[in-house]
Amino acid sequence: MEQAIADVKNGPFAHAPSGHFQPNAAWLALAALAHNLTRAAGALASAFHAKATTGTIRDHLINVPARLARSARRLTLHLPERWPWRDDFTQFFDLAHAPPPAVEKP
Repeated sequence: MEQAIADVKNGPFAHAPSGHFQPNAAWLALAALAHNLTRAAGALASAFHAKATTGTIRDHLINVPARLARSARRLTLHLPERWPWRDDFTQFFDLAHAPPPAVEKP
């Protein structure tokens, strides 16, 4: 629990917007949402990123050094060839864009 609090304090909640309760409460709710989505992305990417801090996940998977190209009304993401987290990012991308699993009806 302490690691999650430290991640949020060092991340989005490091700069609370004001000294008033309502803006800070809204900022904290958005910070918690961003933290949870980042942790979920790390868990989908790899076992290493599932245990990593949110700063590491942000550096490895969110701040992607890629080029976006458009051709024939389709977007193509070109990742660097020797990028060390290419496989982790590809696994996360494929799992995030896959259709949901079919549910069998009894």
